[in-house]
Amino acid sequence: MPRETNAARRDRAERVLAALADHYPDAATELDFGTPFELLIATILSAQATDVSVNAATPALFRAYPDAHALAKATAAEIEPFIRTIGLFRTKGKNIVAAATRLVERHGGEVPDDFDALLALPGVGRKTANVVASNVFGRPGIAVDTHVGRLARRLKFSRHDDPDKVERDLEALFPEERWTFLHHALILHGRRVCHARGPACETCSLAGDCPSAGRA
Repeated sequence: MPRETNAARRDRAERVLAALADHYPDAATELDFGTPFELLIATILSAQATDVSVNAATPALFRAYPDAHALAKATAAEIEPFIRTIGLFRTKGKNIVAAATRLVERHGGEVPDDFDALLALPGVGRKTANVVASNVFGRPGIAVDTHVGRLARRLKFSRHDDPDKVERDLEALFPEERWTFLHHALILHGRRVCHARGPACETCSLAGDCPSAGRA
């Protein structure tokens, strides 16, 4: 099979984006939140966990600790009963208390509208920072989780496993103003169609432009 040219890959990316927009026109985060603080904490908790499990745990957590000032006064041990059903809850409990403490100490308890400041928070990597910056502050960003990484590789838009490299590859292919929509739509498609095991290629709207269709 001849090597795909950059122009052909960009054309294919444009068709994939159009198909995603057709099937997921209102794609958005499935994490429940009411404030920037709640989204930050929920996203930290969602690492290697389902949004369903996080959404089940956070209402009680946020009733007890509604803002950074309240959470910063807690200990990790006090947090654990609220998040015990979420994977890696002990580490995440420490991280969210530390993140809240940093917010209080450096940002007056508010989530900063600054990408580097978000990255400096305990428990926050590029995925979490992109989720918060794009959903709260409207900063275009591609949050690469397991679904986005898997689809990027199956679509041959990236050959990397490193999420940061996948992010750069996707940014180079897609228009900046569509980055946020793209990561939400890819997550939904990964959850509903392009599963890690047994992807539903026969019903996939992207199959015609997916080099891995029928072979994943």
